[in-house]
Amino acid sequence: MMVFDRDDVTFTVVVNHEEQYSIWPTFKSIPNGWNAVGVTGSKKECLDHIEQVWTDMRPLSLRKFMQDNPAGSAEA
Repeated sequence: MMVFDRDDVTFTVVVNHEEQYSIWPTFKSIPNGWNAVGVTGSKKECLDHIEQVWTDMRPLSLRKFMQDNPAGSAEA
């Protein structure tokens, strides 16, 4: 079992098409559907970056739906 909490592991911040963020160890290939955002560092540094930039946890599709339906109507 690989442990990713070690201090010597470098991570990269990744984002998917729904603008959801995560971290991924740099020694592994980034999974399909995720893209690096250009931030790498320790686990803490990457998580701190995500905390600063990911201020709305709703998926992009939900944010767009709610923007297009301001009354909150589920009828689309």
